[in-house]
Amino acid sequence: MIAVDEDRAATRGFDLLSERVLTVAGIYGPNASGKSNVIDSLAWLSMAVGTSLRAWDDEIPRDAHSFGQGPAMPSEFDLDLISGGVRYAYRLEVDDSEVVFESLDSYPARRRRNLLTRHGVEIDFRRGFSEAHGVRELLTPTTLALSAAMKVGHHDCRSVGRAIARIGMAGLSRSRLHAGFIDPTMRLFRSGSDAAESQPFGDSRTALNLLRFADPGIDTFSLRDEESPYDEGLQRRRFRLVHRGGNEAVAFDFDDESAGTRKWFRLLGPALAALRNGRLLLIDEIDASLHPRLATRLLESFQDPETNRHGAQLLFTSHDVSLLNSLNRDEVWLTQKGPDGTTSLTALAEFSGERVRKSLNLERAYLQGRFGAIPEVDQAEVRKALGLLAAPPDGQE
Repeated sequence: MIAVDEDRAATRGFDLLSERVLTVAGIYGPNASGKSNVIDSLAWLSMAVGTSLRAWDDEIPRDAHSFGQGPAMPSEFDLDLISGGVRYAYRLEVDDSEVVFESLDSYPARRRRNLLTRHGVEIDFRRGFSEAHGVRELLTPTTLALSAAMKVGHHDCRSVGRAIARIGMAGLSRSRLHAGFIDPTMRLFRSGSDAAESQPFGDSRTALNLLRFADPGIDTFSLRDEESPYDEGLQRRRFRLVHRGGNEAVAFDFDDESAGTRKWFRLLGPALAALRNGRLLLIDEIDASLHPRLATRLLESFQDPETNRHGAQLLFTSHDVSLLNSLNRDEVWLTQKGPDGTTSLTALAEFSGERVRKSLNLERAYLQGRFGAIPEVDQAEVRKALGLLAAPPDGQE
């Protein structure tokens, strides 16, 4: 997310980084081209750093590439990030049974400083790494050294580990990424504490105000303790949004809300948390059941320095080409699937010449196929698939 066009308010700068950094990036491409895999890989790394110490025993729950030698090859991750104003580089290589390689470097004065390097269960630490003994005691073949170093309290590792483990997510379908997941929007309504009410971006009043963008008829909400219909004697808190029509107020169960309202509701909590804490937020299919105006407002909240004061970042996938009108050329990435089933990810800004000049209408250019990454299907192919075109005679094309 390095900016190409740096002279605009939507980018952020850091003292120890010569480049400026984007706050928004959108990934476009045909169906099944691998857009979600880009999001899923970051989500998997976040889950791994946060849970490997307590949840991984004899195997590593990874998703290897399904074709060719993919299932037998290690999965590799390489992440550069800024945390606490310092640049770090984290690298990880795993297979089904062990951590093959892991390293963490920092650049506190723009010079590389290796903090740890691991090959299998053998690990070397930088001189003065006082928590080395504690990390070695916690290390197993399937435990990430970064997870162990976070546990024993090493300052740099805790900073990097928390930044990765606390990546926000919305719209991801992989069930294991949501084990024990508590809806962050629902948490805003259920906290009810004075502390939560006083937090910018973190109270039920803010959530209600934003929910009304999707449905102006929403007046307030209700929470009632009642007996669970599934477990006798077990109490549950029932959440409902209260709508007003004229002088009448009616409470609706969440499942009775429109698809757009439910989608907006599920995005609000993660988005507010990211903006409040300066975190990365991943959203898969941001346009699903959501009006383009609402999606645009969400993008602008991350681009605007007034609403995004802590450098939060939004990475999303979409098919909605109208959102391209809200994106700069360096905020767009394209996916394309190769013959072997692998995905190539290309920055739109890497296209040369007039195709991506600053003034280019990205929506029109994308639909015209100037950058590829669109499905190639014409009406003749549709007729053929429906069996409406007769097969050519033998020997003819």
